[in-house]
Amino acid sequence: MLSTLAPVCRRLPAQARKQATVAAVVQKRFLNLHEYQAQKIFQEFGVGVPKNYPAFSVAEAAEKANLLPGDEVVVKSQVLAGGRGLGHFKENGFQGGVHIVPKGKVAETAEKMLGKTLVTKQTGAEGKPNNTLLLAEKVSIEKEKYFAILMDRASGGPLMIGSKVGGTSIEDIAAADPTAIIKQPVDVKEGMTSEIATSMATQMGFTGSQIPEAAALITNLYKAFIDCDCTMLEINPLAQLTDGRVLVCDSKVNFDDNAEFRQKAIFAQRDTSQENAMEVEAKKYDLNYIKLDGSIACMVNGAGLAMSTMDLLSILGGSPANFLDVGGASTVETMTAAFKIIMGDPNVKSIFVNIFGGIARCDHIAEAVVAGVKAVGGNDAIKPLVIRLEGTNVEAGMKIIKESGVNAFLTNDFTTGAKKAVELAK
Repeated sequence: MLSTLAPVCRRLPAQARKQATVAAVVQKRFLNLHEYQAQKIFQEFGVGVPKNYPAFSVAEAAEKANLLPGDEVVVKSQVLAGGRGLGHFKENGFQGGVHIVPKGKVAETAEKMLGKTLVTKQTGAEGKPNNTLLLAEKVSIEKEKYFAILMDRASGGPLMIGSKVGGTSIEDIAAADPTAIIKQPVDVKEGMTSEIATSMATQMGFTGSQIPEAAALITNLYKAFIDCDCTMLEINPLAQLTDGRVLVCDSKVNFDDNAEFRQKAIFAQRDTSQENAMEVEAKKYDLNYIKLDGSIACMVNGAGLAMSTMDLLSILGGSPANFLDVGGASTVETMTAAFKIIMGDPNVKSIFVNIFGGIARCDHIAEAVVAGVKAVGGNDAIKPLVIRLEGTNVEAGMKIIKESGVNAFLTNDFTTGAKKAVELAK
């Protein structure tokens, strides 16, 4: 994965980040499609890929295998995580999420992979469900290269990254030989030209008749990147075959969430089974939620205050259970959804509601908080609750909560509230 060169995402505070599991630290602000879905998009843009078919059942896998050339086929698990080849399936211990097998053994292999949970170095111990297989023709690779396109702030547009060496992580390639990395900005207004594509192909080590073929592939990948509103497109390996073809043999593609309104067909392919269930639910209500592994649930309005809240809890010896920004327009519906999501986390021992009323008045937010608490069962069901209110109409807000009968520790002071939340979580 292109981790060191990926588009910059909002980072969690240093203290809270230490409390998070590797698999849950970064909230994805982009759509990530499976390999078989990306391959289909590439084909629509004229990008060469090995002949392949997705399979959703063991019987379908055996059937589709016979449509591929040769005696052997590549069987690839489809989960949204890297390191599939070195992973293992949790239920049966079957090693490897990628296999090359004779056609007669495809059904046997598929049985061990489909409907199972694949654990890789990127999924964490919980793994990810593997509900689909990609069956691809086995190709004879002469050389493996690396190619990617991403949005680059420094150059103010798309940046192509390539290497004569592929098949391994770009971080490892760069560490072994920094000069092996080729970078080529593309003027977003001018777009891709034949000269730029040819230069990139040549620098990546293509020669003779493969230069124009590689340049055409690079041009088509760029068109897919722009037309599909991608944030990152990574090809590893970009394969130079013994028969002269240049093909995309493995890929990772991300799409900008802000472009969903004009990329409906692409976003309709989103596989929510690969995502945290609570994060999926939060998205329905436009809540910015990230599951962490601590014990103090945070419900805050504003991303800056939310990050400060997690930092302070960590400094005081606590451990944030989540990042949750309920936004400026906190309604009864969103607050109810937020409480339900938080209450669904078995690790939560206390809840810290930290609200600063600006445009959103404290009295309106207080009414929403009270309604949310009652919606999840009231005082009999709610976990130890700390509410800190400050800002516009704070007196009215505090009065509403006090008179509601909601059992909560109330304060106007940020630090006092954080200390109490840490205390209640012990």
